[in-house]
Amino acid sequence: MIDRREFGSAGRLPPERELAAHLGVGRGVLRQALEVLEAEGRVWRRQGQGTFCERPPTERAKLEDLSSRTNPAEVMEVRLRIEPALANLAALRATSEDLLRLETFAKRTASATDADSYELWDGTFHRKIAEVAGNKLFLALFDAVNAVRQETSWGVLREAARSEERQILYSSHHEKIVAAIGRRDGAAAEQAMRSHLKAVEENLLETAQAGLPVGQAPMRIPG
Repeated sequence: MIDRREFGSAGRLPPERELAAHLGVGRGVLRQALEVLEAEGRVWRRQGQGTFCERPPTERAKLEDLSSRTNPAEVMEVRLRIEPALANLAALRATSEDLLRLETFAKRTASATDADSYELWDGTFHRKIAEVAGNKLFLALFDAVNAVRQETSWGVLREAARSEERQILYSSHHEKIVAAIGRRDGAAAEQAMRSHLKAVEENLLETAQAGLPVGQAPMRIPG
């Protein structure tokens, strides 16, 4: 329906109750689908306005302009400063339902059998933590960074850096993050997230240094 542009003005989706009835699914199933689409960057939620499948032209232009002026190393620098703090807050504010969702997303990431599935569930896992943190401004910053990350031409780099061994390692990191959040241990959750992202960053940098292509935005190697 999104691909066929079946939604009205500004790409606004119908209310959840109406959309669930139209699709013949429960609202819980619909919410899970919308979370996945949001993690993929296919829909955006605006507080008090609803869910949309198109960004305003000015917003798209700003993201496209920013993505052309940054690179994966800069994105990782920002992620390392934002996401550990989000994990800390999530440990303080997660509900039992939030924990179950995080565990589910972590398991789906671990069991992903292809690159697209892995990217989807990994992104959903990280965004759920940002959402659970319960700070709308932090969430907006996370979404902005994630949107730039999706726009940048570093998909080839991420694909080259991926391996079965890395997937197993990162999945163990996710488990530690969820366990710390479940214990309400903010400091441990923050450290677990930082260690995870440092490992991701190091792997990306090693791959870039090996001379693999990174697209139009050159990879800056710190130090």
